[in-house]
Amino acid sequence: MGLFDRIGLVIRSNLNDLVSQAEDPEKILEQTVIDMQEDLIQLRQAVATAIASQKRTQQQYNQSQTEANNWQQRAQLAVQKGDDTLAKEALSRKKAQTDIANTLKAQLDQQSTQVDTLKRSLIALEGKISEAKTKKDMLKARASAAKAQEQLQSTVNSIGTSSAMAAFERMEEKVLQLEARSQAAAELAGADLESQFAQLESGSDVDSELEAMKAQLLGGSSANQAQLPAANRSIPRDAAVDAELEALKSQLDQL
Repeated sequence: MGLFDRIGLVIRSNLNDLVSQAEDPEKILEQTVIDMQEDLIQLRQAVATAIASQKRTQQQYNQSQTEANNWQQRAQLAVQKGDDTLAKEALSRKKAQTDIANTLKAQLDQQSTQVDTLKRSLIALEGKISEAKTKKDMLKARASAAKAQEQLQSTVNSIGTSSAMAAFERMEEKVLQLEARSQAAAELAGADLESQFAQLESGSDVDSELEAMKAQLLGGSSANQAQLPAANRSIPRDAAVDAELEALKSQLDQL
């Protein structure tokens, strides 16, 4: 294979590939039906032309037959009148019209055959076009369904790997983080509140105990003062209580 043959082969193969890629089943089917309908129109015109020609030939044949019969009657009239010359002329005219009629008859038979063939072809083409339209609608529906399925599958595949899904995942992670922070803040707020109430409760116990001890100490100091010698009674009662209270406070602070 020469260089130019190889180049031609490459060009043809590339062109065929481009044509194959450019072929849209719906458009090709639609155009095919349109072409068939145009062929049907042309065939109908051909059938109409053939029928018209057949009718003209039939008229010419009938006219030739009529003329031949007329010359036959004239020949008979001339014979009856004893005019052989005129009878021969009439018979000659009759023969000419008979020959024309025979020729037209052969042509008419041929035209009849052609018209019948064209009519059968017309009926067959109409049937094929009707079948083609049905198949076209079915194939177009299947092509549309296949394209829709392909587009849907492509969309599903793109969604599975696209940035949109990644964005959803990021937003879900952020929502989880917000929920975790909110829950932690609620737990911290509850813990702080519990600790405050615990302090209040513990403080109340200490104050109650302090008051009880004060009351006990004050009662004990009065009894002791009644039993102390006169020398000790000179110490002011409040000073002694305050001193003991300070000692108790020191003990409580060390607890």
